[in-house]
Amino acid sequence: MPLTNSPSPFAHWMLREIYEQPAALAATIDRYLDGEEFRAESCAPILEWVKRMRTKLLIAASGSSRHAGLFAELMIEDLSGIAVDVEYASEYCYRSEKALSNAAVMVVSQSGETADTLAALRKANAAGHETLAITNVDHSTMDREATVCFPTLAGRERAVPATKSFTTQLLNLYLFALMCAQSREALDASELKARMAEAASLPGKIEEQLKGWDEAMQRVAYAYRDAKNFLFLGRGIHYPIAREGALKLKESAYLHAEGYPSGELKHGPNALVAEGTPLVMIATVDRSSADSVQRYEKVIQLMRDMREQRASILAIANAGDEAVGELADHTVYVAEMREPLLGMCEVIPLQLLSYWMAINNGIDVDHPRNLTKAVLAE
Repeated sequence: MPLTNSPSPFAHWMLREIYEQPAALAATIDRYLDGEEFRAESCAPILEWVKRMRTKLLIAASGSSRHAGLFAELMIEDLSGIAVDVEYASEYCYRSEKALSNAAVMVVSQSGETADTLAALRKANAAGHETLAITNVDHSTMDREATVCFPTLAGRERAVPATKSFTTQLLNLYLFALMCAQSREALDASELKARMAEAASLPGKIEEQLKGWDEAMQRVAYAYRDAKNFLFLGRGIHYPIAREGALKLKESAYLHAEGYPSGELKHGPNALVAEGTPLVMIATVDRSSADSVQRYEKVIQLMRDMREQRASILAIANAGDEAVGELADHTVYVAEMREPLLGMCEVIPLQLLSYWMAINNGIDVDHPRNLTKAVLAE
């Protein structure tokens, strides 16, 4: 879809950019993968950086980019065994270096100019760390100042709420996790190739489902048009997606929303569960992973408990999952796939929920109050 000065045929840039995600992800795949191999010309500097990385990686980021970092933390640790710590960039700037002496540092920023993330990059450079920047803007300050840059291919994003820039960050970070696994020989060659082939199929799978997600979330947003508070819940890599869904609702629709690990609900937040406070529960599962199945079973039990409390539940579930469908008031389905790819899919219905809740509230969703596209001063 060529860039113009109008979001046409969509009413807003945010909705257009949600629909541009398959193309952005496809561009990423084309840039970094050559069939079932990493493309040498674009990946060689990143692979070399991974080889130089020691035993620990620190990711510094803010906002949606930090949620992408939390997603990456679990993928990198699970696939490669490399220890990862995720910091708010604004906090890392004031940390002692004593605990970080052997860490490589990654910064993640859509603009490549975010003030606190840029300060974190400069602190890491000054301390002599190997640094890598994931940013969506060529020739940005972070692109120039990091040891290596691993750009996303989202194209220009005009709406303030991050959509396609976020999902391309997730894909870059998944590819980075696979690079780490390859470098550490933590995955055999056949498994690595299978994962690359699955990633290459992701844009087409999202394209097939987008219209249905849009129509479903338009109906859900109408049903919840009077709700003022939401709780978003997810386990494992789905927890950062829950947090991102809550952030999107705050910034797009001006509604109070919080994201929690599903297992933490009964440790306090359950006191908020009442009529008028919907639960958005991510209940997808990767059947090829025993750990994922175990997390899913825990989510199902929590859904049963919440039904007994008469909670209203919006669930994101695998296509054909009747167990979730029977427990939830509203269910939006995503096709079955590997767990990291599920995370990249399930965030898109949550973006659409935020969009339609904002439209219901008469909000200029492309320019939410008090927010800018890039935070250039702390």
